[in-house]
Amino acid sequence: MAGVAPTPLLKDELDIVIPTIRNLDFLEMWRPFFQPYHLIIVQDGDPSKTIKVPEGFDYELYNRNDINRILGPKASCISFKDSACRCFGYMVSKKKYVFTIDDDCFVAKDPSGKEINALKQHIENLLSPSTPYFFNTLYDPYREGADFVRGYPFSLREGAPTAVSHGLWLNIPDYDAPTQLVKPRERNTRYVDAVMTIPKGTLFPMCGMNLAFDRELIGPAMYFGLMGDGQPIGRYDDMWAGWCTKVICDHLGLGIKTGLPYIWHSKASNPFVNLKKEYKGIYWQEEIIPFFQQVVLPKECTTVQQCYLELSKQVKAKLSGVDPYFTKLADAMVTWIEAWDELNPSGAAAAAAPAKPNNGKA
Repeated sequence: MAGVAPTPLLKDELDIVIPTIRNLDFLEMWRPFFQPYHLIIVQDGDPSKTIKVPEGFDYELYNRNDINRILGPKASCISFKDSACRCFGYMVSKKKYVFTIDDDCFVAKDPSGKEINALKQHIENLLSPSTPYFFNTLYDPYREGADFVRGYPFSLREGAPTAVSHGLWLNIPDYDAPTQLVKPRERNTRYVDAVMTIPKGTLFPMCGMNLAFDRELIGPAMYFGLMGDGQPIGRYDDMWAGWCTKVICDHLGLGIKTGLPYIWHSKASNPFVNLKKEYKGIYWQEEIIPFFQQVVLPKECTTVQQCYLELSKQVKAKLSGVDPYFTKLADAMVTWIEAWDELNPSGAAAAAAPAKPNNGKA
């Protein structure tokens, strides 16, 4: 029928998770792309503060009081006063896919001036296979206008299921504090029209501000750690989730894509504040990364939960000597899985046990 808009991709199968401490005026810019989807808003900071959401969006909003009520003692695994709290939204979602975005990320434009529907590109990335076992020099062979190049093994052309789509940013790059300090005016203006699979055995720095994943394939690994209030480190929440997720994806035969889509990152955070949060992590990562590069998960680990619990044991055994924080983090990883399984019981009971927020609308 003429004039009827097509149904948005995965309209009933995807949640958008947004961590925030402020009114969500930025959603107005995203309205054409986000309005058909359900939003899960995780309010950080003071739970008595009212967060205003523009009219017309279907959402549920959780604050710290809700998190404590729903998880009870297990709420200790959810960070406070840090955007790492977003992973609570992953836990309470009941959809197959999740897209998460920060509230200082706006709609970007491609080189022709057309606004980029970041969510649509993420969905395309997730719905097509990855190629983690053999690098294709034309990047993603499943994109329109591309294919496998000469010499690519036919036995590997079916690819692997894609678990994660990692997007990038125009304007403010995702730099650490030392790089921010030496390049305060640097802006990313380069639009690279490419999507590629991160090869098996290769780690990467995962940024959580423009990220989508298949919750059924990898959701329990998307724990953003213990950051913020009461913790000795910040701004490594997405990094930790990325390292854990990549190791588990490699073990389970899943793929991770990076590249398109771009968003416009509007605001540079304070490099001096960032340095206070990051400085221990800058040292620790020199030991954390070799740990993840050498991790071996036993073949008996066949689910994400089994892999993650095994990883928590190895974190406790091998990283606690770096700092006692890692003992605490390893325990929180176990608590996270326990809480995930409580809110996401397997089988038909899953749909019958949703967590209910106090406010917002579902």
